[in-house]
Amino acid sequence: MIRSMTGYGRGEFNKEGRKYLVEIKSVNHKYSDIYIKIPRQISYLEENARELVKEYISRGKVDVYITFEDLGDKTRSVLLDEALADMYIKSCRNLRDQFDLQDDISVSLIARFPDVLRIERPEEDEEETWRELEETLRQAMNSLVAMRENEGARLRENILEKLSTLTEYVEKVEQRAPHVVKEYKEKLENRIKELVNLQTIDESRLETEVALYADRCSIDEEIIRLKSHLNQMEDTLNQSVPVGKKLDFLVQEMHREINTIGSKANDLEITKSVVEMKTIVDNIREQIQNIE
Repeated sequence: MIRSMTGYGRGEFNKEGRKYLVEIKSVNHKYSDIYIKIPRQISYLEENARELVKEYISRGKVDVYITFEDLGDKTRSVLLDEALADMYIKSCRNLRDQFDLQDDISVSLIARFPDVLRIERPEEDEEETWRELEETLRQAMNSLVAMRENEGARLRENILEKLSTLTEYVEKVEQRAPHVVKEYKEKLENRIKELVNLQTIDESRLETEVALYADRCSIDEEIIRLKSHLNQMEDTLNQSVPVGKKLDFLVQEMHREINTIGSKANDLEITKSVVEMKTIVDNIREQIQNIE
């Protein structure tokens, strides 16, 4: 099943006051580009998270936003720096005595000074934290992949419809091609008769000229290659691995063959079909840009 590169996923985890939220957004990109925003408290898990995302996604610009709260009762404690508090108190008393100030030294005053009281968290259990974050990440990634697959399925059906229409035009061109040489021969024969006013002409010279023209405007090889590209693209759309780059290559080759047909055919009906085929291929190319 092909995947779109556009999607959104969300995962949540809550256990004993430890809350994780992961949101993931992805859009199309030529290569793999993963950006992760993670709280500093668990930033040591960023590389783990990046490797996990790579398990699910091979191409696209992916933004991962991770939030984490630890509100458990046993997760924090308040520590008093007694030595620092003593220094603040002595300094305040010196300031009072030196400038004859009112003595309003209080607990609330000292507690407001920097680093007198500080919150301390126990050391993280890194393995447990990663297990919890991993569960949240996988939940979000599965949600993202499901959306990308749903969008990919719609893209696949739309592209297959366009390939079917394109095949009809190719068959139309293939059926028209032999008539181009035949009509050229008739026009050339009539033109020669008008110029020299003869009822009979040199058939060998005429056949030689027609053969040269047929060789110049032959599009048999281009049609064969174009049909091959169409079959390969249809087969590729049925694969279950990332195929975006291969599809992009095939559509470029299809465009090349169609352009060559247009330049060699020298026929109004074929030219009209070529214009339609190029339009379809351009539409397919735009959709392929969003396939992983």
